[in-house]
Formats: sequence, C-alpha cells, structure tokens
Amino acid sequence: MTRVNRETYRARSLLLDALRTPDKLSALPPADWELLLRVARRVRLLGRLESELSRAGLLEKVPPRAADHLRAAHNVIEHRRTLVSWEVNRILWALEGMEVPLILLKGTGYLLADLPPARGRIFADVDLLVPEDRIGEIEERLSARGWFKTQIDPYDDRYYRVWMHEIPPLRHLERGTEIDIHHRLLPKTSHLKSAPAPLFAAAQPLSDPRLRILAPADMVLHSLVHLFLEGDPDEGLRLRDLVDVHDLLGYFGQQPGFWEGLVPRARELGFTRPLLYGLQQAQELLATPVPPGVLQELAAAAPAWPVRQIMKRLIPLALLPGHPDHPSPSATLARWLLYLRAHWLRMPPGLLIKHLSHKAWLRWRGYRKRIDLAQLDLKQQ
Repeated sequence: MTRVNRETYRARSLLLDALRTPDKLSALPPADWELLLRVARRVRLLGRLESELSRAGLLEKVPPRAADHLRAAHNVIEHRRTLVSWEVNRILWALEGMEVPLILLKGTGYLLADLPPARGRIFADVDLLVPEDRIGEIEERLSARGWFKTQIDPYDDRYYRVWMHEIPPLRHLERGTEIDIHHRLLPKTSHLKSAPAPLFAAAQPLSDPRLRILAPADMVLHSLVHLFLEGDPDEGLRLRDLVDVHDLLGYFGQQPGFWEGLVPRARELGFTRPLLYGLQQAQELLATPVPPGVLQELAAAAPAWPVRQIMKRLIPLALLPGHPDHPSPSATLARWLLYLRAHWLRMPPGLLIKHLSHKAWLRWRGYRKRIDLAQLDLKQQ
C-alpha cells in the first residue's frame, strides 16, 4: 500500500468512525483530532461533530483546542440559521398577497420543519420550489423588494432559463443572502424525467400555511438526486448530503408505511437508481438501518454487472474525503468521471458537447467563477 493510500484510508476511517460512533471521540488522541478536524472541515461536517458531542455531554472531554474549533463551527452555524430564517421571513413579506405554493427544499426545509438533518448543518442559501408558470411573477416581485439578479455570463443565463430546473440565483442587495428558485428537481433536458406536479400534490404544510416541505419519501429522493446528479469535479459528491439521507431515513423510517412506500414512490418519480445507490452507500458507510426487503425490491433498478462494479468503486472515491496533504489521483479521476456522468444524465449528447465545450473555452480563457460573498464564512467550517 502506497503512502497516499495509507493516509487516505486513515483520514476516511477517522471521519466515518466519528460519524458512526461519536461517543468514542473523547478517547481520540490529539494527533488524530488534528486530522479529523481538517477532514471534517473540508466536507462541512464540523458542526455535525459538535452537535453530536454536545448532545451526548462529551464536548468538555475532548482536547481543548479541538473543542474550540467545534464551538467556532457551532457559532457560524447558529449565525447562518438566523440569516436563513430571517430570509424566509422576508420572502414571505415580499410575496404577501400572492396565492402561490412555496416548498422549502434541502437545508431550509430541514430547519423550518425542525428535522434531524438540521442539527449541526451549515446553511448556505434558501432553496424554493414553485410552479413554473409563476416564476416570472415571483422574480419580478422579489426584484422590486431588494433582491437582484446575480451577474453571470449571458450563456449561463440562457442555460438556466431554457434548459435548467431553476433560474439564476437572486441575491439581496443589503444582506447578501441568496435565493435559488426551482420549478422542478432536475433539468428539463434530464434523462431522468421527473414531473413536478406529484411533488406539489404530496407536499406537507408547515406551521405557517404559506410554506410547505416535500413529503418524507420525496425529501429522501430529492437529497439522493442532488447527491448523485450535482457532482463537482473539485468537491466530488457531497458526503453531507448522504448524512442528511441517513438522518431522514432514521427519522421517517419509524413512521408507519414509510419503507413500504419508498420504492413505489421512487418508481413513480423515476428515481430508483439514485435510491439504490444511496441506500447502499448509507448502509455501508454510515451503518444506516435499511430493511433487506427494500434493497431486494430495488434489485431490478441495478445496472448491468460491469457498471455496478465501476460505480461501486467510483462512488466512495468521490464521496469520501482524502488526506488534505496527500491527494489521491484515483479520487480525482473518480470525481471527474462522476461529474461527466451527472452531465450525461442531465442533457442530451449534442447539448452536452456544446455546453462542456463552452465551459472548457471559459476555463482556457481564464474565466473565474463569481465570488459569493455571502458564503465566505462557510469556508471556515
């Protein structure tokens, strides 16, 4: 085993052990704590560790310097929770009088519904799902009340509005917080066809009847779709999304009928393959309890044997962080391959070639992505 492989294995083992058995962290040596903090910060799970230790009353038993890092992560998260909650309040103010369903997605939905994934989770922006035929009206109303369209390349603006499942982000003039307004879960050009109507029909209201969240099964499926079809060549697949799924399954799995309805709902929405991959990875990496019958029911969704073996190798490589000082070439390759796979599933070949060619041209010309000032504090996680 090469040094890179040894250090990669050590870093991943530390993180997975911390997520699976946080009660054992108080016995971790200081040298291991240093590496664990670096790795957890890279995948934005420092807050998760702090939350688990605080709930177990163990934060005072870890090395003081490690505890300081964890408390700092907690403070950042609490600040972001306040910002996101206030942003939702302001959105409701801006849209007052409009009879339009507003579904909170991902972290914002977990926060406002007080679901387990919100514990120790970092919040970046507000994600909304609204009917497509109301997008223009909503965007106009928000633009008149302090939000503005972010400056992006004209090609990207058209790409969003013609092919994607959302419009370009809106940012508030004073607060710098962003709103991502979706009208479906996947791009219109995606190979996985998912009509948004069933999502709206099953959505559940929050205490404020103007706000809704996805139904339990839909919430799990959306998290998995986001995990496997939003890959980034630099970041890879987001382990944080799989941790969200782990928490959602542990919570909703105790409700009668959840497991029995999960696979049929995935078939209805066209998400059986992401569900299969997600349940397998959650079970293997996070020890998520999954009824055997559910995986057996999903067996027909599995790809051909060669593809199964390739994905079994690629997903953990792209999902789990490596050692910060010893980057793994195989993990880099896995991230790029899954990034290309995600784009292949998001659009037809002709459009994919055009899109990637344009992006490559921008990279070659030295084009840099816009800097999101609202998320600079997230880098401290």
